[in-house]
Amino acid sequence: MARATNPSTSASPAKWTPSSIRTGLIVRKRGMTAMWDDHGARVPVTVLQLENCQVTKNIVHVRPDRTEYHAVQLGASDRPKRTTTHQMRGHFRKAHVKPKYIVKEFPVTPDAHIPVGTTLSAIHFVPGQYVDVIANSIGKGFQGTMKRWNFKGLRASHGVSVSHRSAGATGQHQDPGRVWPGKKMAGRLGGERTTVQNLPVVRVDTALDLIFVKGAVPGVDDAHVLVRDAKKKMIGLSKANQAKGLYEEVLPKGVDDLPFPAGTKEMVQSLPPVIEAPSKRSSPFIPRE
Repeated sequence: MARATNPSTSASPAKWTPSSIRTGLIVRKRGMTAMWDDHGARVPVTVLQLENCQVTKNIVHVRPDRTEYHAVQLGASDRPKRTTTHQMRGHFRKAHVKPKYIVKEFPVTPDAHIPVGTTLSAIHFVPGQYVDVIANSIGKGFQGTMKRWNFKGLRASHGVSVSHRSAGATGQHQDPGRVWPGKKMAGRLGGERTTVQNLPVVRVDTALDLIFVKGAVPGVDDAHVLVRDAKKKMIGLSKANQAKGLYEEVLPKGVDDLPFPAGTKEMVQSLPPVIEAPSKRSSPFIPRE
């Protein structure tokens, strides 16, 4: 059984805690570029942009074991009403938002629900924190074992005849006389759901709703990708440090707090248009102690 909640009427804490799990964002990958930090080091970054990402529903599902599943459903990228199905028109009409191209839900803790219709901003992620990015990787078609599985290949000079990039032996002896399931062989590469973990956020542009993350992000340009707080370097590490009493290490260095339950358009009014994370490198011109 699933039901929608109205968190605006419930008293939810406005402070992030290590046991809280916030919603993610639906963004578009705009491409890659380069930045230079305070010490002149070149940093490759991927530019992600929000396109009117709004809350369309709050979900509470009671499982058979009586535990509850909480989630926030988001929609992004406005689409024409004429290309939207009647069922989804009614769904968006109930939430008082424009029809969207993509709708996804993010599991959250009960204290992280957001009022329906809220428009989220790039300030949801703080420069200096880590995020996980989920998207469909670029399909590369049918590929051999060297490209697909990084096989070494056979000898490139003596003793091999027109089989330099071959996979080699794939079967067994007469017993069992077959290829085991899961054997690494040639086949389709890419085109599957991929998660890249622990990418640092280096800059946030609140005016254009841009998020700059260090490193590569799966998917083609202009594809929709999902961004959330990193499960390992943010959520898991914060809980572990909290349990140890290392309160100054709950969040990454340089991050004081996270917008909770989410970073919204209203928060942008009191913030500068561009926020950058301080460089994690030490200056090469200052002697080490």
